[in-house]
Amino acid sequence: MIIEVLVPQLPESVSEATLISWRKKVGEAVARDENLIDLETDKVVLEIPAPQAGVLVEIVQADGATVGSLDVIAKIDTAAVAAAAPVQAAAPAAAAPAPAAVQAAPAGGANAMPAAKKIAADAGVNVNDVAGTGRGGRVLKEDVQNHLAKPAAPAVAAPTGDRPEQRVPMSRLRARVAERLLQSQQENAILTTFNEVNMKPLMDLRNKYKDKFEKDHGVKLGFMGFFVKAAVAALKKYPIVNASVDGNDIVYHGYFDIGVAVGSPRGLVVPIIRNADQLSLAEIEKTIADFGKRAQEGKLGVEELTGGTYTISNGGTFGSMMSTPIINPPQAAILGMHATKERAVVENGQVVARPIMYLAQSYDHRIIDGREAVLSLVAIKDAIEDPARLLLDI
Repeated sequence: MIIEVLVPQLPESVSEATLISWRKKVGEAVARDENLIDLETDKVVLEIPAPQAGVLVEIVQADGATVGSLDVIAKIDTAAVAAAAPVQAAAPAAAAPAPAAVQAAPAGGANAMPAAKKIAADAGVNVNDVAGTGRGGRVLKEDVQNHLAKPAAPAVAAPTGDRPEQRVPMSRLRARVAERLLQSQQENAILTTFNEVNMKPLMDLRNKYKDKFEKDHGVKLGFMGFFVKAAVAALKKYPIVNASVDGNDIVYHGYFDIGVAVGSPRGLVVPIIRNADQLSLAEIEKTIADFGKRAQEGKLGVEELTGGTYTISNGGTFGSMMSTPIINPPQAAILGMHATKERAVVENGQVVARPIMYLAQSYDHRIIDGREAVLSLVAIKDAIEDPARLLLDI
């Protein structure tokens, strides 16, 4: 029986996606749930598994094709037996030989994505010289772009006065990020309020209990979990900061879905901790650790990156001292964390050294007044400087 392989139903926020690289050829056997091809959306890379075991008899959409929800991309014969060797003539027109630029790719590179091979070929770079960050060391197009962006080695030949440039297309994720950031700046009245937080009480608490916490819960005790808890406590006190704008309406959310920005080989992604107010600190830390691991592996689902009522971004992991984060629409606010540094502060008339972190909260001034913006950030600061507040709900 011939069955069709379909693009999965994409969320409303994702209109189309790009097929990256077929892992099977026409005539090859496939196992049920075996990954046939990777699908790149503007949020994440998904795997499309075989719905049934059989033989891949037709590839309807070739590498690089743009597809939408439930499009047919291939066909599998569940009753067929794989031939000893794939018959090349059976490949569809859509899988015709690549353009000359791709055929000119250097020899080797079997563990490289087609898009990576093409960019490398166009730039005259041997794809085998590029370090891969994908699953199993696979070379992604971002790896080639990063390789090309590295400063050139000291001149080997005599200077010619040339000023070389490299032009590479944005990934779908990068293009979508650019679009949303511009949308946010154009549609929101963004202001940012700042404060500083003394991290010593929280650091002392963490140092005291981190070993037992990890032993009991199987996850490391970090700082992000406390900030998620502190943010939820502040949002409960000032619901407008947890709201969003829909046309001329203000939508107050009776739930707390907190986005946590994490890095991935494809760029920054923001998975959502759903109902964060109902989770324990250990559950939040486990969720964050899981997000971080799967972001590196490219295994986050689209649904995990959709929605959210408030976002936390930690530029401090990269050494940032201060920044003004951009709101993630349609949310109305975002918290920016930064690097913790020893600074001189005055306590009880004495100058002492304390580990200080600068906090920044950007907000949409169309619906959030300065009072609520400032007080909600102060509430986060107070909770971090006195973690007992989170237990006592005060």
